[in-house]
Amino acid sequence: MESPVHSLPSLFKQLGLEHDPVSIERFVTAHSPLKPDLKLADAFFWTQSQKAFLREEILDDADWAEVVDALNLMLRDGRGV
Repeated sequence: MESPVHSLPSLFKQLGLEHDPVSIERFVTAHSPLKPDLKLADAFFWTQSQKAFLREEILDDADWAEVVDALNLMLRDGRGV
């Protein structure tokens, strides 16, 4: 059985955020760049449930981990979709 492949819009939807390309671009622009020593899930703009989801997915190397990593990189260098 193959693992599901999730997209950036589906991650935003899972996090309860607007998930169209323009909204994703705005989110990345508004929250970039993250400090190098700040873990993605520790950023101030997440709710507690969003933080828990992000931590769990990375720690468990779960289905969403790849797209969470992609979002992390986008927020570090300020590049959107």
